[in-house]
Amino acid sequence: MIKLLKYSLYNILRTKFTLLYTAFLLLATFSIYNLDPDLAKVSLSLLNVVLLVVPLICIIFGTVHFYNSYEFMELMLSQPINRSTVFISQYLAVGLSLCLAFVIGVGIPMILYGADLALLVLLAVGVMLSLIFTGLAFLASVLTRDKAKAIGITLLFWVYFSLIYDGLILYLIYVFYDYPLEHATLAMVMLNPVDLARIIMLMQLDISALMGFTGAFFQDFYGSMKGNLISFGVLLIWILIPFYFSRRVFLKKDI
Repeated sequence: MIKLLKYSLYNILRTKFTLLYTAFLLLATFSIYNLDPDLAKVSLSLLNVVLLVVPLICIIFGTVHFYNSYEFMELMLSQPINRSTVFISQYLAVGLSLCLAFVIGVGIPMILYGADLALLVLLAVGVMLSLIFTGLAFLASVLTRDKAKAIGITLLFWVYFSLIYDGLILYLIYVFYDYPLEHATLAMVMLNPVDLARIIMLMQLDISALMGFTGAFFQDFYGSMKGNLISFGVLLIWILIPFYFSRRVFLKKDI
């Protein structure tokens, strides 16, 4: 598996897409630092990039790469190589390349201009979101042979987690306004990795007072060591779930 992983990772890192993605992150991060040196404002600005742009890039690139690698995977599967080995090597190659591009693009400006705990947490959250949406991309890809259909599914994933889910939560809060929803809201947040990443970051920036009583409740949970461990544990589960199901489908799929 190591040889397959090294070969695939080397090919991905040489692509123009990876270089452009890294350059975009570098440019965006340098620009944000130059606009305002306040680290709290830098964190908030970068948070928008991490929550919207990074998942979209990862989910589209992961899908496109999977279909572009079909012939290579067919060749590997014609050899005495385990199906699981082929799948894991492809997933890790895509995931690691996207994580490396993110760490370089955001991390280099942090080294040059400085970073606080919130920015370091943002870096960790960005890496985990990259792996989560890479897994979702592979899950959509193994479900259908139609590339256009798979891209449509991945875009639905992105729209749902980044836009629609927030609207559903707001609607439920509005409908059940007279009921105590703090614990239910906490559970609903954990069902969406993008929302969970957003709350983790907002709690790091100490602006929970702007969120009213619910913000204070979140601060009590996410502001504690136990809450942070649970939150990152949930993000880890979000990484494993799409990877597990996509691998399972791939092992049974006639490629």
